[in-house]
Amino acid sequence: QVQLVESGGGLVQPGGSLRLSCAASGFTFSRYAMSWYRRVPGKERESVATITAAGGSTNVADSVKGRFTISRDNAKNTVYLRMNNLSPEDTAVYYCKAPIGGWGQGTQVTVSS
Repeated sequence: QVQLVESGGGLVQPGGSLRLSCAASGFTFSRYAMSWYRRVPGKERESVATITAAGGSTNVADSVKGRFTISRDNAKNTVYLRMNNLSPEDTAVYYCKAPIGGWGQGTQVTVSS
């Protein structure tokens, strides 16, 4: 059974940084690309970043390009999202996702002064 547990969210001031983590279990993590999404209440879930199975290639949304970096550690079955220079528009619940299985509970990121 696929399980995804996100952590690392919190309250941060504009311009600050956070690193989100997603611990995966229940599948062969190293065989799958992984993605981060975010959702603001009342809006569609938005794809933020994707990383290939081996970690050799990444793709990030234009809205976060240059500020967010996705990475992974296949030995730890964990994918990360480093977020720099955060703005209030980045406030959302952040989720990681594998191509198989469902969604985790997400982690709340709030950017506010």
